[in-house]
Parts: sequence; C-alpha cells; structure tokens
Amino acid sequence: MIARAVAVVLALWAAPVAAVDCRDIAYDGNRYTICEVDAAQDKLQLFLRDGDGQIYGHFSTLEDDLNNRGKVLSFATNAGMYHRDRSPVGLYRDGDTEEMRLVTNPGPGNFGLLPNGVFCIGDTRTDVIETLTFEATQPDCRYATQSGPMLVIDGELHPRFLPDSTSYFIRNGVGTSADGQRVVFAISRNAVTFHQFGRLFRDELNLPNALYFDGNISRLHAPQINRSDAGFMMGPIVGVVEPATDNPDADNATN
Repeated sequence: MIARAVAVVLALWAAPVAAVDCRDIAYDGNRYTICEVDAAQDKLQLFLRDGDGQIYGHFSTLEDDLNNRGKVLSFATNAGMYHRDRSPVGLYRDGDTEEMRLVTNPGPGNFGLLPNGVFCIGDTRTDVIETLTFEATQPDCRYATQSGPMLVIDGELHPRFLPDSTSYFIRNGVGTSADGQRVVFAISRNAVTFHQFGRLFRDELNLPNALYFDGNISRLHAPQINRSDAGFMMGPIVGVVEPATDNPDADNATN
C-alpha cells in the first residue's frame, strides 16, 4: 500500500504542469487580465464547430464536448471576428480544413483597418503575423485565424492609432515573442483605446507583434482565477486543452 501511494505521488510529481498563467495587472492607469501560454508545453488550438458541424458559440458548450472526450478546457478566449452566422470574416484554418480564405484587401470596421494579421499556431511555435507577410511566406499553421487590426507590428504600433483617441472599449487580443514560444492573451477590465492597448503589448509585455481580436463581445475563460464569462454566442475560440484527471487515487493523493 505504501509503495503504491509513493508511486502515485511520484507520477503526479513527474507529470507536466500547465504553463498557462492568468493574472490581473495594471498598466498606465488601466486594468487588464493577461494569460501567458508556453507554446512548447501547452496544447493551444482553435475551436469553431463540433463534430456535427454546429458552432460551439459558448465556453460551456465547448467544455461539455471536451469533458465527454476526457479533456479539460483550462483557458479560452474569443479569437477573431465573425459574421452574424458566427462564420469567420477572414482566414480560418483547422488542420487540413480551411473554412475561410485569407482576406488581403481593406474593408469596413476594425478587421479592414489595415494592416491586419493572422494568429498562427504551428507544431513548434505560435506567431502573430501581418497579413501580407503571411501571404508572402505561407507559414505552416495547424490552426490559423485572421483578425484586425494589428496592434503591434515588428515593435511599432499600428500607424492609425492616435494617442488622443476618444474611442474607448473593452478590448482583447494576443501577442507573441520573436521566437514564437511566449504567447500572451490580454483582455481589458475597463474601456481602453487602441493606442493604450497596443502599448500594453509593446511596452509592458515586451512583445514585438500583437493582434486585436474584438471589442465589447470579448470574453475570457480562466478557471484558475475563477472566471468564465458568459454572453452572446461567439465565433472562433482559442483555448488550451489538457487531459482530464479522473484517477481517484490521484485525487486522494492531493487532498
């Protein structure tokens, strides 16, 4: 019995620990929640439709589907703009399936405020890539979602962002490091301008590229800080998935 208990404890000690780190921060007079993901360790992926082709729409619906398959959603947020039917506005790729093509021309709304960009999840790295650069380089992405505008482009703020803007909204987005290993998602806890949000990624989080996901519809699922936002149906969702821990001996060992 003792040997078995020791084996369980050793197994738990050896198991990989999720690198998702969610916390509240303050920067330049504004409040944010950020979640940092280790691209080399965490299973980061996009979600849009279930096995029957139905839009997930809500964190709870996605959670239920994953739980039925023995998995846990340890982090999630909305990931790109969508039409009324929740279909993606721009590029959306899930493995070998591409639901929507890359959109390179300017258009209405925030998505069309060029330059916009693509959030690309590969096998060994995850990157935010400006759309025309993405088109020219054709990076290998297991998952990809296009949104806009870019917040930070190679260390520079989007050229259309104004320091004295009066356009304040709740905003969320994602930034990535130059080596593609550090991925930081952020959602504002009070209304901010694009300029303020871009500076968060560039100056506080030290990330050379960052992409805007959306505004007031933005939501976050972060169980480690007891947060899972509800609201209207979403389109694309990005999340981290982990195996469910359902071993009763493991549960007892941690109590």
